[in-house]
Amino acid sequence: MIFLRINVLGIGIDHITMEDAVKTALSYTNNGNLVFTPNPEIIMSAQNDEQMKEMLNGGDLVLPDGIGVVIASKILKQPLPERVPGFDFCCNLMEQDKTFYFFGGKPGVAETAAQKMLQKGVKVVGTHHGYFEDDTEIINDINEKNPDVLLVCLGMGKQEKWMWENRYRLNTRIMVGAGGTLDVLAGNVKRAPKIFQKLNLEWLYRVIKQPSRIPRIMVLPKFLLKVIFKGEK
Repeated sequence: MIFLRINVLGIGIDHITMEDAVKTALSYTNNGNLVFTPNPEIIMSAQNDEQMKEMLNGGDLVLPDGIGVVIASKILKQPLPERVPGFDFCCNLMEQDKTFYFFGGKPGVAETAAQKMLQKGVKVVGTHHGYFEDDTEIINDINEKNPDVLLVCLGMGKQEKWMWENRYRLNTRIMVGAGGTLDVLAGNVKRAPKIFQKLNLEWLYRVIKQPSRIPRIMVLPKFLLKVIFKGEK
């Protein structure tokens, strides 16, 4: 399926719902399909990084992860149908009869996440932490396990670059830049309560729980101001 892409500060965001995003990902039959989940912070980081722009725009699915991206689309008068959070997208994929490899996080995080998901019936065939200098053994292990879905949780920028550089070297149909997903699955980080999720206020919950995130959250008003200025221009 091919979807209209909305240009948000030079990044093409798919005009897509969660349901269609999952269906599209599951329809892939060849290896190396990239799923990126940009939020305002990632889009802003790409403004002075042409390689990052190229990578994001080269994704097979580019999902509107943050509510700020949805607001931006409305400012640009090309409203996206809904937010498609990367974490929820991954959880929806795990409800399907597919195999998974968890890659990223501190040592022990991917393993803990895998153990918890295995208990829920998710087919996790392999794991590896995100601390490495040479990824040859990691790539060999992924290829040997041949998962349907590879969750890459190496942090903003690093995970997108790793996916982009290795997309033709890996035996996996879908690679998802999944950020902090493994930390949540492992129980190290709590997801915002449902009421915050419904009101699109997960960012506020994170700030309350982690005041150190305030500088990162301040990217949102800068992002929206930039969208308004570019839109008027």
